[in-house]
Amino acid sequence: MTEETPLTYPFGDYDRLSVHPKYKELRKQDGLGCIQPPFGNETWIATRYEDIKTVLIDPRFSRAQAIGEDEPRVHPYIPQPDELTAMDPPEHTRLRRVLASGLTTKRAEEVRPQIQKIVDRLLDKMEDQGGPIDLVENFSQPMPVEVMCQLLGVPPSDTPKFKEWAGIFLSTAAAGVSQEEMMQKHMELMGYLSGMIAQRREKPTEDMLSVLVNAHDVDERLTEREMLNLAFAIIVAGYETTANQIASFTYVLLSNPDKLQMLRANPDLMPHAIEELLRIAPVTATAGFARVATEDVKLGDFLVKKGETVMPVLFSANDDESVFPNPEELDFTRENVHVHMSFSHGPHHCPGAQLARVELQIAIKSLIERFPNLAFAIPAEDIPWKTGHLARGPLELPVTW
Repeated sequence: MTEETPLTYPFGDYDRLSVHPKYKELRKQDGLGCIQPPFGNETWIATRYEDIKTVLIDPRFSRAQAIGEDEPRVHPYIPQPDELTAMDPPEHTRLRRVLASGLTTKRAEEVRPQIQKIVDRLLDKMEDQGGPIDLVENFSQPMPVEVMCQLLGVPPSDTPKFKEWAGIFLSTAAAGVSQEEMMQKHMELMGYLSGMIAQRREKPTEDMLSVLVNAHDVDERLTEREMLNLAFAIIVAGYETTANQIASFTYVLLSNPDKLQMLRANPDLMPHAIEELLRIAPVTATAGFARVATEDVKLGDFLVKKGETVMPVLFSANDDESVFPNPEELDFTRENVHVHMSFSHGPHHCPGAQLARVELQIAIKSLIERFPNLAFAIPAEDIPWKTGHLARGPLELPVTW
């Protein structure tokens, strides 16, 4: 790919929600950076907004052709070719359409009352217990788990299993999880989902698992394996990321009391504020989801040759000064904030984005209204953050009020 020695990737442990300065340096250089991740081959890395956008939407960049043991990646798990995140259109489009049918904007709005009840109950419990309290353990983790359990129709008593599974599948090389352990946990989860699907066949419901069963058994739009993989995708993507975002957003707001006061005084700003928080608080720790160029493709003036791979860095796109002036500034009036890439872009744009937005809006609005004196219970610099993980977020977030 290049005669220069590729950069060792990741560039280092992330510091809370900051973006490593190497990304800014690469955005200012000509062309793309070349890296060697912990697993797979060396690859180009895209850090500029427009380059990333092209990689995500140009059909000459194939996600499916990147899949395999040689795929550049930071985690030991090797995606399977029939997983949603490993496919290209039209197969990807077919599966995504099934998933999206149960995750529409209308459906996300319909479940607002149920989500509000979950949030209110958790906040009631926090208030009764009194501070200081760990917001991660008592709010940001259980809230999206309960939403997901309602969405899939699984027993709340099984939530510890989901927490374990999601944590394993989002581990990086730094976590020390072996490929064998990860594949074993994958088999456990698939076995669990097979049992849940068998229950839905006996007693159909209106939850997401029944939507998938119906797409397989009645409409014949899914294979058995595809049905399991879509349920797997909902669990891994639908819980951990939202949990981390709730905690991270709270951390950002408590670190910016003037902006927090602005939001309390103008609650109508909440939807727009959530978009800015999505932009400024990276949900991932590294690049991911490599693509292969199926022919020579120019990114600006840089030529990516046929067969070479590119890994996009979504949070670097959100930090691109050419698109978001003063990107390090938290600005709830930013006009173009909705073009952020926190939910990716193009065919692989997150199908659950609208549900996540509703969860985040309700969680943050309810939290800051219920506790007008919410504050860190320990110095902000002493808050521990997750390590060895694909998703960013506080490990604990002690708060008081």
